[in-house]
Amino acid sequence: MKQSEYLRYDATALADLIRRGDVSQRQVVDAAVERANQVNRALNAVCQPQYTEALSQTVPSEAPFAGVPILLKDLAQEQAGQPCTYGSRALRQNIPSRDSEFVERARNGGLVFLGRTATPELGLKAVTESVLWGPSRNPWNTELTPGGSSGGSGAAVAAGIVPMAGANDGGGSIRIPAAYNGLFGLKPSRGRISSGPQVGEAWTGASTDHVVTRTVRDSAGMLDVLAGTASGDPFGIPGPATSWLELMQQSPGRLRIGVFTASPYGTDVAPECVAAVEETARILEGLGHHVEYARPEFDGMALARCYLALYFGEVSSMMDKAKEQFGASDKDFELETRLLGMLGRTMPLPDYVRRRQQWNEFARALGAFFASFDLYLCPTTGQLSAKIGEMDTPSHLKLIAKLMLTLKAGKLVHRSGQVDQMALESLARTPFTQLANLTGTPAMSVPMHWTRDGLPVGVQFGAAQGGEDRLLQLAAQLEEASPWFANYERLENAF
Repeated sequence: MKQSEYLRYDATALADLIRRGDVSQRQVVDAAVERANQVNRALNAVCQPQYTEALSQTVPSEAPFAGVPILLKDLAQEQAGQPCTYGSRALRQNIPSRDSEFVERARNGGLVFLGRTATPELGLKAVTESVLWGPSRNPWNTELTPGGSSGGSGAAVAAGIVPMAGANDGGGSIRIPAAYNGLFGLKPSRGRISSGPQVGEAWTGASTDHVVTRTVRDSAGMLDVLAGTASGDPFGIPGPATSWLELMQQSPGRLRIGVFTASPYGTDVAPECVAAVEETARILEGLGHHVEYARPEFDGMALARCYLALYFGEVSSMMDKAKEQFGASDKDFELETRLLGMLGRTMPLPDYVRRRQQWNEFARALGAFFASFDLYLCPTTGQLSAKIGEMDTPSHLKLIAKLMLTLKAGKLVHRSGQVDQMALESLARTPFTQLANLTGTPAMSVPMHWTRDGLPVGVQFGAAQGGEDRLLQLAAQLEEASPWFANYERLENAF
C-alpha cells in the first residue's frame, strides 16, 4: 500500500479495505510505520515506538477495526509489559502487569498498537514539552505546540501516522489538541468509558479516555468499541438503543444552541477564536438550527479554583505513588510539578473537600442552561497555538518556585491569595474546556475554521450528561456541510 494511498483513508475505510481483502493488515501497518519514520523526527509525536511488535500482532478478524493501526497515549492507557511513563522521569519503571480497559477493548476491536505518544509530565499542561521526551510539534507549523496533554496523539493523527490515536481529557486534553491540530475530538460523559482496573474514576471523575480522529465516524465507531462499564466500576450510565455509529447517521433535528465567546475567567480571547464561533453559528443557522447568544451562569473564578485544587490533590498523590512504588525522588519530577505537589500536601483537607463539593454548583448551573438549550457553542481554546517554549516558566519565577520549595512555603502560598493568580495564569489560554470536566458532561471540538496563515481553529460544543448522540449527529452534519478532511492533504509532503 503506497503511503499516498494510506493517507487518503480514515480508520473506518482502512478497516473496510482490509475486510474486503483489497489490502492486508501487514501492508497497512507497513504504510503507517513508513509514515512514522518520515515525519516523527520533525514532530516528536511518538515517544515509544512498537513497530516490530505491530508487524506481528494478530487481531480478531471480525472486529470492527481489524488491522487498523493506532497509537496509545503514554498516560493511563496501560499495556501489560510495556512502560507507561506519564511523561515523567519518575515513572520510567512503571511497567503494568495487565492491560487497562481502554487497551483491552481496543485490542478486542482489532486495532494494532504502533506505539505510544508523548504527553507533558502527568498530563498537567496544555503543551506537550516534557523534560523526559522533549517538545512535540504541531504539523501545521513545527514552531508551534500541538497542545496537550494529548499533544503527541494530535500531531500524529494530523500528520497521518495513524488515522486515530488514544487520548484522555481531564481539563481539555482531547479537545485542545483536536483544536490545534485540525481534528475531531469528543470527550465522553463521566462513566461512559471505564477507567479500570487501576482506578475507579480518573481524577475523581474529571477525566475520561477516548481518541482524536480525522472523521466523526471514526470517533463514533471507537465509542462503540470503548463504551461500557467493567466489573467494579463505581457507576455506569445507560447506553444507546443502537450503536453510536448508527446514531451518528441520524438527523439531530432542529437544535436550540446557546453561543458565547467570552472567557469564564475574564481572560482575553483571540479574534480568530471568536471568528471561528461566529462563522460556525452562521452555518448552524443555515442548517436550520436556532442559535442565540446565551451562556451558563456560574462563578468562573470559583471553577478555576476548584480545578486547580484538583491539580494539587492529584499531583501530590501521584508523586507519593511514584516514590513508594518506583523509588522516585523529588529531583525526578519537573520543578512546576514539585511546586504543585507541595501545594497539594499543604492544602487543608476540608478546603479540598469543599472545592470538590462545589462541582455540584457548576453541574446545577449547566443543568439550568440545558433546560432552555440543547447544546452550547463556544471557542475550544482562548488563544491560538503557542510557540514551542513560550509557555516555559520564566527564570525569575523558577527561582521563586525553588525558594518556595526550599522554605516549604506551601501554607503561606495558600494564605497569600497567590493561588487565584496561579489558576488564572495556568488556564488563561484554555479557559473553555474545564466546565465539561468538573460537571462530567460530554463536549467536542470540531475543526470548523482555518486562519489566513493556514492554522486550524476548533470550536467547542457541549451537551447534557449522556448527550453524545446529539453531539455526534451535529458533528456529522457539520462535517458534511463544511468538510475538513481534504485539508490534511496539505501535510502530505510537508516534512
